[in-house]
This record gives sequence, C-alpha cells and structure tokens, in this order.
Amino acid sequence: MAKVTRDDVARLAGTSTAVVSYVINNGPRPVAPATRERVLAAIKELGYRPDRVAQAMASRRTDLIGLIIPDARQPFFGEMAHAVEQAASERGKMVLVGNTDYIGEREVHYLRAFLGMRVSGLILVSHALNDLAAAEIDAWDARVVLLHERPEAIDDVAVVTDDLGGAQLAVRHLLEHGYEYVACMGGTAETPAVGDPVSDHVEGWKRAMAEAGLGTEGRLFEAPYNRYDAYRVALDVLSGPDRPRAIFCSTDDQAIGLLRAARELRIDVPGELAVAGFDDIKEAALADPPLTTVASDRSAMARAAVDLVLDDGLRVAGSRRERLKTFPSRLVVRTSCGCV
Repeated sequence: MAKVTRDDVARLAGTSTAVVSYVINNGPRPVAPATRERVLAAIKELGYRPDRVAQAMASRRTDLIGLIIPDARQPFFGEMAHAVEQAASERGKMVLVGNTDYIGEREVHYLRAFLGMRVSGLILVSHALNDLAAAEIDAWDARVVLLHERPEAIDDVAVVTDDLGGAQLAVRHLLEHGYEYVACMGGTAETPAVGDPVSDHVEGWKRAMAEAGLGTEGRLFEAPYNRYDAYRVALDVLSGPDRPRAIFCSTDDQAIGLLRAARELRIDVPGELAVAGFDDIKEAALADPPLTTVASDRSAMARAAVDLVLDDGLRVAGSRRERLKTFPSRLVVRTSCGCV
C-alpha cells in the first residue's frame, strides 16, 4: 500500500497542503472551523500519520522539550517534572527528561544531547551550572528557561519561588508560637551560595532570627537534601546535649528524615520538638505527624516555564530582575509545628 501523504489529505479535503499543515500543527495561521473539520475527516479516512522526523529536519526543531533536573527520585523534582510534562502536553509537546545526580559533567552531557536533537526549548533545573555548561548553551544559542534555581553562570529567563520570603514565613510562625529559638537544617558545603533555593531558605531563616533579636551561631546543621542522609544527620543532632526545641528544614525531604529520627529516639513531635519544612510535597500531608511546610504553585511555575521556552521573544533586553518571574510562597500549617 502506498504511503499516504499530505498532498493526499489536501486533495480529499479540497484545500492546500499549507492548510493541512496549519491544522496538524495548530498554526501558525488560523483555519476556519468548517475547513478544519474537512481536513481532520480526511486525515481519519486516509489514516494519515505525519512524519515527525521529516518535519523536524525541515524546521530544524522537534516537538520535544528537554528537561534537565538533579534527581527525579526526590519527590519535589518528580512532582516538578510531572507538572512540566502536563503543561507541555497542553501545548502539543513531549518532554525528554535527564537526571544529572548533581554532577556537572552529566549536566553538560544532557545539554549537548538535547540541544543536538534540536529540541524546541530547554527547561533547566540546575543545582550549580558550571562555565562549561553555560558555554554549551551559548554555543547553540538555545531557547532556555531556568526553573526553580537561577545559577549566576547564565542570564537566561528564570521561573522561581519566593524562597527567601517563604522561609521567613515558616520561621516567624515558629517563633511567634513561643519557641525560644529555631534551629535550621540547611544544605551542605557544596550548596551554591547564590541562586540556590536552599541557600535562600537558610538566608530567610537567618533574617527571621535577626528580626527576633536571636543569633544563629551553632544553630545551623549541614545536611544533604534527601531524607535518607538527613535522617542520619538528624540522629546526631537530636541525640546531642543541646537538642533544639524547634527546627526549620530547608526541604520537606530533610524534614521527613528528621521526623523518622525523632520517632526512633522516642522524641514526641510536636510535644518535645516542632518541625517545619519547605516545598509541600504530597507526602508532607501524610507524614507522621503531618508536616507544616511552605508551598509554591508548581503547576503554575511549570506552565510559565513551558510558555516562556516556546513563545517568541524569550530573549528580551533588560536587567536580571526583569528576567526573573517569581511566584509567591505560602505557609501550610499542619500538626508537626504544634500550632494547631
């Protein structure tokens, strides 16, 4: 059987091949509803399937969006990737996902692979974009949107949460409910000082403590972002002689690890220890006890990132601040803080 072509669809629908293309690609020009219905009926009758490879070769762009994240095994990044995929699907695009495992060389690998595949755009959740990765982006003149983090190495448009303000909300909430001071479980020595959400969470904690006239020396505990390593750090912190009465964790995953350590040590939460986190992953509501945390609108952020990476005019003149789209944070109060 001969392969059905776009010309065959156009002949049966009584229109041009250009109009068939507009219907298939939802643009760039509008098509009258009656004409669109004729084209769709012809496609169905003939069993026409567009040759996406040929389309990509002709346009030098695919229907793919590249998404590079640190680690999809962490619930926050898994939920973010799912939100990006949903938003991309609404725009008729598919998503390729690459996990860097916080390794710079792997980030460069995925940048080269995705850009070499001529993706329509690239959404990058970069833990600490290095100069080599930044040079790779510049070399391809790629359409890139930073999501969740905003490394200093490149100045592309970024979609972020008000991480600093959200951390202040959580720490103020704990202090206002009578806790003498609030300790903080932050990142590690490798956490970037600028542009990283965890760094902003720690800075928000410091500012809230300073507003209350409280010092932070000796009250910041380094811990990896994931619950498993944070759990081991928490065992040491909670077993020490100066156990904090309240702890703000820079991620929910850390907080869940902390709750597990407290349970093993028979420390009552929130009776003996108040805990708050950041991210409002779905598991936060099911933690034992349910976790007080700071939420952001990941669905809206993902949709904004997809819209920005696909729409014209992405690279606009202006300051770094003007190229930053910040979504507000909100405090979600649950049982773990002892305030409800």
